[in-house]
Formats: sequence, C-alpha cells, structure tokens
Amino acid sequence: MIPRSRPVLNEADIAARVGVPIATWRRRDAPAFRARVPSLLPDSRFLLYDLAQTEAYLADRSIPDLPVDEHPDDLLTAKEAAAILGINQSTVQAYATQGHLSPGTTLYGARLWSRREVHDRLHNAPGRGKGGGRRAGEPQGPRKAHAYEGDPRLDIAREALTAAGGAPKGRVAAELAALHGSTPRTWERLLTAAATHPDNKDD
Repeated sequence: MIPRSRPVLNEADIAARVGVPIATWRRRDAPAFRARVPSLLPDSRFLLYDLAQTEAYLADRSIPDLPVDEHPDDLLTAKEAAAILGINQSTVQAYATQGHLSPGTTLYGARLWSRREVHDRLHNAPGRGKGGGRRAGEPQGPRKAHAYEGDPRLDIAREALTAAGGAPKGRVAAELAALHGSTPRTWERLLTAAATHPDNKDD
C-alpha cells in the first residue's frame, strides 16, 4: 500500500540520486537501505519507497513514520484490493478489464487502485443492483485496440525505441525492466505494442 498516494521512487531513482549505477547501488548500498526503509509493496516484486523516508535516509536523518490509519487516497495492490472485496487477485484484474474497476494507477510498473474506489466497488459489486456493473442488454463499450492501450508505460517504450536505434529488443526490454520494474518479457510486449501503434498517443 502507498499511504495517501504519497510520492514514491524506485531503486533506479535512488541510485541516480546517489550518483552510482543501479547495479552498484544494489550490490553495495541496497542491503543497508532496505534494512531501514521498507518497501511500500512488500508482497509485490516492485520495490517502491516513500520519497520522504528515502530523502531522510540519504541525508542521515531520522526516518519519519508513515501514516498507519486507513485513508480513501491510499493506493492498494491487487492483493490488497482483493482482500477487501473478498475475491482473488485475478478477479481484481478481470474487474479492471471489464470496466467494473478503473484501469488503476500504474507506478513503475505496479498497478494500484485507490481505497476509495475499492470500497465503492465493495458496496456496488458487479451484478448487484444499482452501480453493480453493466446491465443485461447494455453495450460493453469500446474494445481496446490492443492489450496495452491506456498503459502509461507505452510512452516510455516509444521513447526507448526511438533512443535505441537498432539495438536488440531483448536488451532494451531488460534495461527498461531494471529501470522501471516489471519483467523483461512484459517490456518486450510493450515495445511491440509501441512499435505497432507508434502514433497513437491515446494508448
């Protein structure tokens, strides 16, 4: 969970602030840092950290506490949203695809939903009366042009393609995964979508 939608950064950002390559940061500095500044998404492969806590650590100041009370602006992972809704994580993803939840907010590859939206969904579950999803006979709405339409990572992929020249896609994908999280395979798919839809800025 990211409390109250607070600003975050990943380890590539931290390494850049320190002025060392990400590989050096992870080998030399990350263990001590992680011991004092916990990842905001401990059950996720995405290592995201609170900006204020990180800045305090880098300045050798006391690490400030994070808010512990629930807040409507908290950003929740699919696992956390699923626990509130009483469903499994794959159903949360399906809800987002089917329009029962928004696509969420993507930060460094991590897909998150506000606690406000999740609680609204809890009280207006699909198929359960008013607000409960598409009624029988209603159109489904426009279909996506491709699986990653609307994903903000597409812009990153397009920029990487432009900068990469003729570099192998696998190498570019691996670099993007190291910088922004997610897997190289996911970034290969994003690069393919970016190349297929280079001019569609609304993707």
